[in-house]
Amino acid sequence: MSEKGCCSPAPNKPRTVKVKNSSAPEKQCCCCSVAEPITKYDLADHWITGELETEKGKVPVVSTRLSFKDKFGAFKVRFNIGRMKYQINPGLYAVGNPDSHSPVMVSANYKLTFDSLRKELDGLNCWIMILDTKGINVWCAAGKGTFGTAEIINRIEKTKLSEIVSHKKLILPQLGAPGVSAHEITKQTGFTVAYGPVRACDIKAFLQADYKATDEMRKVKFTMRDRLVLTPVEFITAAKTVLFILGIIFVVNLFAARPFVAADLLTFAAAMVTGTIITPVLLPFIPGKAFALKGWLLGLIVTACMVWLNGWFAVNGVLLAIGYLLVLPSYSAFLAMNFTGSSTYTSFSGVLKEMKISIPPIIISIVVGCIVLLVKAFMR
Repeated sequence: MSEKGCCSPAPNKPRTVKVKNSSAPEKQCCCCSVAEPITKYDLADHWITGELETEKGKVPVVSTRLSFKDKFGAFKVRFNIGRMKYQINPGLYAVGNPDSHSPVMVSANYKLTFDSLRKELDGLNCWIMILDTKGINVWCAAGKGTFGTAEIINRIEKTKLSEIVSHKKLILPQLGAPGVSAHEITKQTGFTVAYGPVRACDIKAFLQADYKATDEMRKVKFTMRDRLVLTPVEFITAAKTVLFILGIIFVVNLFAARPFVAADLLTFAAAMVTGTIITPVLLPFIPGKAFALKGWLLGLIVTACMVWLNGWFAVNGVLLAIGYLLVLPSYSAFLAMNFTGSSTYTSFSGVLKEMKISIPPIIISIVVGCIVLLVKAFMR
């Protein structure tokens, strides 16, 4: 964290330290009157390039260039490695050399979100007020309530923002709007809210247009590229269930008359890939509105093909065919349904409705299918 220390100057001659452009704050004399840093930060954070003195304390200055470490960190969280720990301290940060008239942008403390914003601010002088969203991105945090009215009001007070800037305007990401009551923020703090563009890459144009967004800036898109970016996390999360499945198969195979073999595992893997990768990629082209239905339809086709290729539609394999046709399309449906909360296809109420309708038949189908598969495994 920002470091304070003690020195031993000559009597009655307290030493003052000029703030330098360094990520390591210099030690201050304990007898000096020094304001506490507004935002605590780790001295090891390579993306902090210096400090900016304000009347209310020091504010860390952040780089607008993403280093290899930043990019590698983003790669890891895309594959669900350290995802819930990839966050920064909430507080106030500076980009460039902002003053009391500089704009204030509000964002989440999920570092991937923070990095996406700061890299688009090159050449600008502005403030970034980071909320404590528990390491969750803006869109999801708005739905969960952590990117919301109470946290914005709380952060304005904690950062003493009204005493650092002379204006009363905050720029919030448009995707954070569902969790924010703008009039309540104005009522309690005096700050008005302006909603910026959906994508950070449009922020400079938004500022140049005097805080006015074009229709294109307001459009929330969910392109194939956007969907592909989300698939690694879902795939890795689903793949973790493989160890549990393998454990069950190992125990069953100790006593089974018809043990589970590689063909069974490949069929299961095909269903997993269908739910986590193929369905999101082909989302607009699959019939139906509900994600669970889309995943089930595609899972049914893929499972049927795998069953046919393995010859399980024959009389001696019919129980395998029935079991897998009950279990695997439902499993694909469940995995596909995970994308409802990260897409533009379904509202928050729509997500809850789909889960309420879809989960009971998914569970029933999987349980019945597993029973059929176990009966087949122990039949002689």
